[in-house]
Amino acid sequence: MENLLPVFVALTGLAVILQAGVLVAMYVALRKSSSRMELLVTEVKTRAIPALESATLVLDDARPKLASILENVEQSTSLLRAQVTRLDAVSNDALDRGRLQVMRADELISRTLDRIEQTSDMVHKSVVYPVRQVSGVIAGLTAGGENLLGGRGAPRTEKQTVPQDEMFI
Repeated sequence: MENLLPVFVALTGLAVILQAGVLVAMYVALRKSSSRMELLVTEVKTRAIPALESATLVLDDARPKLASILENVEQSTSLLRAQVTRLDAVSNDALDRGRLQVMRADELISRTLDRIEQTSDMVHKSVVYPVRQVSGVIAGLTAGGENLLGGRGAPRTEKQTVPQDEMFI
């Protein structure tokens, strides 16, 4: 075992040197990354910061305009809503009036037709019936006169007779 001690010491030394090499390699890689990051940060600062500043200026300039636009849209919307409400009320009123006029016209036409029918019945009763009666009386007198005279009147010709009911229709 005593022979192994120098081997372990040599291996331990070799491991320490290996670790030191790895640490040095890590330091060099970190240094390269750090320099790259610094370049990247510098590039971002030179490009992004002016862009952000101009965007901020544009937003600051546009904010009052956007507020004005939104206010105008709000006013227009409320005005439009009021006008639509008025239009709805007017159209409902017009529809109600139209329905009322249609009902009145229907009632007027119905009454007119009823009066025409009543007038027709009255004319029929007051004119047609008396004319039929007078016509019947005249026909009876004519027939009686012919009978009394013994058929000496004008000879009867064949004529088509129309029933009395169909004569005044």
